[in-house]
This record gives sequence, C-alpha cells and structure tokens, in this order.
Amino acid sequence: MQADTLADLLGTLIRNECVNDGTPDSGHEHRSVDALAGFLGGPGRIFEPHPGRQSVLYRVAGRDRSAPRLMLMGHLDVVPADATGWAYDPFSGEIHDGFVWGRGAVDMLNITTTMAAVFKRYLTQEVPQPPGDLLFLAVADEEAGAKLGAHYLTEHHWDELACEYVLNEVAYPALSVSEITAYPVNVGEKGPFWRTLASSGTPGHGSQPYGADNALVPLARAMAGLAEAPSPVVISDEWRTFVDGLGLPDATAAAWLDPEQIDQVIEDLAAESMGLARYVHACTHLTVSPNLMEAGIKANVVPETGRAEVDFRALPGQDGSTVDGHLAKVLGADRDRIRIDPIMDHEASSSPAKGPLWDAIVDSFESLAGSRRVVPTLTPVTTDLRFFRDRGVVGYGVGWYDDRIEFPEFLAMFHGRNERVSVESLHRTYELLDRTVESFFKRIS
Repeated sequence: MQADTLADLLGTLIRNECVNDGTPDSGHEHRSVDALAGFLGGPGRIFEPHPGRQSVLYRVAGRDRSAPRLMLMGHLDVVPADATGWAYDPFSGEIHDGFVWGRGAVDMLNITTTMAAVFKRYLTQEVPQPPGDLLFLAVADEEAGAKLGAHYLTEHHWDELACEYVLNEVAYPALSVSEITAYPVNVGEKGPFWRTLASSGTPGHGSQPYGADNALVPLARAMAGLAEAPSPVVISDEWRTFVDGLGLPDATAAAWLDPEQIDQVIEDLAAESMGLARYVHACTHLTVSPNLMEAGIKANVVPETGRAEVDFRALPGQDGSTVDGHLAKVLGADRDRIRIDPIMDHEASSSPAKGPLWDAIVDSFESLAGSRRVVPTLTPVTTDLRFFRDRGVVGYGVGWYDDRIEFPEFLAMFHGRNERVSVESLHRTYELLDRTVESFFKRIS
C-alpha cells in the first residue's frame, strides 16, 4: 500500500468531521462509513441505532469455521477541536512537513485507516483466504461511552461480531528510558468511574451573602479538594511488567515499583518531561480530574443548585468502592450537602501478553524494527476493547511510528492541540499490522 494512499484516506476521515460532543445527534459517522465503502469497493453490514450514528462491519470468511477469528477495530468519531492554538485547521486533513494534521490523526483515525488498508488486501483476495475469519469493524461513539457504538453492538449483535482476538488502540510510539528503546503494546486499560456531584441551596440576592445557603460554595470546595488531595496508589501486575520491560537500572526500577517512592519519582520526572510524569502518575494512581462545574443564573443571584462532573479512572485492584471512599474522605463535612450519582462504572480490564496474537506482534516488531523488546503496557484512557474483554476476547493496541514525535509529546496530542501523524508512521503502522495479521494466521493454521 502506497503511503500517499493511506494519507489520502486519513485526510478524508479527518475532513468528514465526525465530531462527537456527547449528544446523540452529533457524530455523523455515516460520512466516514460512506468513505470506507468507497475505499473498500462496496458497503458492509451497517448498524444505525440512531440516525447518522453508523458503525460498519466487513468480513472475510476463513477456510476453517473452527479456527480463531481476528477483528481489526477502529472508531470513526473524534472529540471537538477549537482551531485556536492549532498551527493548521484541525479539520483540514492537510499534509505539512510530512505530517497529516487534524483532529483524530492519532486518536484513532490513523489506526482505522491502516486497518482498512490491511483488511482490503484480504477482501480483494490480494492475499490468500485466511484459515480463520478476518473482520474489520469501524464504530461510532467511542468518544462518549460507546452507547451508540461498541457497547450497543456487543450487547445486541454479538452473534455477528463474535471473535477471539481484536486489534484496536492505543498505538504507542517507542519509549526510550536509560538509553534503551522499548515498544509499548497496550494490553490493558484503567476503568472509568465518572461521577456527577449535585448540590442545592436557597436562592437570594447576591448583595446580601452573609449566612446565605449558596449551592455553589460546597461544590466549589469539593472540586478544589478533589483536585488537590493525594489519591490512592496501586502498583499493579501490569505496571510491574511494564517497568521490568524497560530495562531500567535496578535502583531506578525499584523506585518506580515502590508505592512509598513513586510520588517522588513522578516529581523528578516532571522536571524533565511533564508528559512522561503524567503517564507514570496515571498508571500508578487512582486519577481524579474535576472537569465540569455549573451553578447559578446570574451574578447577583445566590445559586439554588449546582452540578459538577468528575472523571475518576481506576487501576486494576480498584473499583467503585475505592472511588466512593475517596470522595467521602475528601468531601468531609460537605458530604451531606452533595448528592453523588454515577455516570459510568467499568472496572479496569486487561489481556495476557501471551498467545498467537501476542507472539505475532513480537515477531513483527523483530522483523521490521529489529527488536523483541515489546513491553506490555497499561493505558490510562478508556477504549472499546473493554466490551470485548468482558466477553473473554483477547485484545491489544499497537502501532509503529518513526522517531519524529516522542512518547510524551504523542500523549499530549490526545484530545489536545496540533494533533498529527507522520506519513512515514502511517506506512510503518500499516506494515506492522499487515505483518502481524499474516503471522497470526500462520500460527493458527
């Protein structure tokens, strides 16, 4: 597959502006479902639980109906982007200095693009029929909890989606620590435990605040406390495996694995790389991000109600009771004034770093990058893989990038400004996925 063909498809998906703002009428993934039909030469099986919110499934049947099935899955929606602060229009899909720029370039339209290109080789019979089924699924609504995407599909159409292995996101670039380069592969993810905090008070005139029952005040204290309070630490098995794979000096590795030292490790890292420090913190702590607060109607009216939303992400070994316990501790005396409601609850999930798909990934890195230092990695973000892992499916996220953007900068582009991916990285990831699929099918035949 030519690199410019990949760049063209990615540019098209970016320009389709499948922006998901969390409302059912946003997304418009039908635009990119149509684009994929043009690229693949025909329509697939379309699912549309809400007008315009389309997902599409393609399948190449394998020779052996009893053989394991492999799915390539990417999402089509992206988060909103304000052009302020971007070097180029976030929905232009333009190429500048060898990079394709735009919202979704790394989250995750780049991977969706390369997966479509790999799948096309099997769909057009450019390569022989595989022993097991190969599926390509492009889904809606990943960025808003997947109620109109993967969650809906696995609940209502599992008979059509059923498989044993999935490749999805997050596809990380190489990570170099202590002059050793490792290739991270996502094997697990934290669990989202989002909460709404609501408060009530008594309306009054803002000119007389003394003793007022202001709904905003306890809510503001709660949000400030949640932002500042230390959060629980967990050194999970996934984190231990990741650190072991980095080849750190013994004393450094010991500090990274010590719950009593990890906060100092993070503080030291922040002085050199805030991006890496944030990642290490997220992979070792219950994370708490107070992201939305609203109250009142105008400046001179004491608010009668207030509402806030907090993004909690739990590690393996943590659950809803961890989140609720932390909330109770931080809120203290205000706990009786604030009602807490769940928005989303899903425990962390992971897949074992072993078996035919894992071995195929490692072999592919060795053949293309000349290294078998492939490191199982936990991602702090939430992906559609959780719905498949709940059904016993083994799932990973993997890609292969050039060295023009390093690990910390790459992480900062997710939902951030100046999101971009190099054309060379698109081609590399295509090669890696193509080699991985080929190697997987050889292993199961």
